[in-house]
Amino acid sequence: MKELFTIGEMGELFQINIRTLRYYDEIGLLKPEMINDQTGYRYYSTKQFERLNAIKYLRTLDMPLEKIKQFFEKKDARMMKQILEEQLEKTRQQLQNLQNMERKLNIRLSQLNQALNAPLGQIRKITLAERPVAFLRKTIRQGEDLEYPIRELERMNHLQPVMFLGKVGVSIGMEDLMSNEYGRFSGIFVFLEQEDNYQGEHRSLPGGDYLSVLYSGTHQDSADYYNCLFEYMKEHGYRLLGDSVEITWIDSGFTNDISQYVTELQIPVQKT
Repeated sequence: MKELFTIGEMGELFQINIRTLRYYDEIGLLKPEMINDQTGYRYYSTKQFERLNAIKYLRTLDMPLEKIKQFFEKKDARMMKQILEEQLEKTRQQLQNLQNMERKLNIRLSQLNQALNAPLGQIRKITLAERPVAFLRKTIRQGEDLEYPIRELERMNHLQPVMFLGKVGVSIGMEDLMSNEYGRFSGIFVFLEQEDNYQGEHRSLPGGDYLSVLYSGTHQDSADYYNCLFEYMKEHGYRLLGDSVEITWIDSGFTNDISQYVTELQIPVQKT
């Protein structure tokens, strides 16, 4: 019965890359039974089959090589139980992260589909729940680059930059809206989602009825659409309740084509 196998034969038997076996040798995880001094060829014995099987099994569980080494240095059932429990907890956390990522992707796709398919220039009454946001109250002139206040918002609230794509909004104060002054914002905010696991200070945009319009363009193109919203508000017997919400659903973060930009205006209202 054959007792020694070349590295190539081991690779074929166990369906494992020869480079991987060489690496296992380098880090001391699986050393050959013997090495020919003249040729440098590595030879493995049948006694090592069980060890390589165990390594392959633990790697399919995404076990780090360092932990596998620790197991073989102190090989017993309790050690195996401990590292499997630790790996199970790690796997559960990874699963939770993937589920969070799935929900975030679904939210982002839903918003993008709405922006791509919603009729532009059409005024709608929508009812929204309270929306948690991280908010920076700051006067920002329309046309100013929003990147600096976004970084301020990020720094002051310890937010992750990845949270900002498609989730940044600005507000115009109620007094300016009543005076038809649309040239400055009273604050900037980022929508917070449960999946962000954000633990810092936050506030909520009020829930209730809003008049909404989506249009092709950026914040700087908003004046005509605000005027349309206020005309609609008067014609249909609504009164303004607070600050506006402006969200650019499609901007330079999504496309280089300015004609594809989509912004939404929302103003909170109540029937008179």
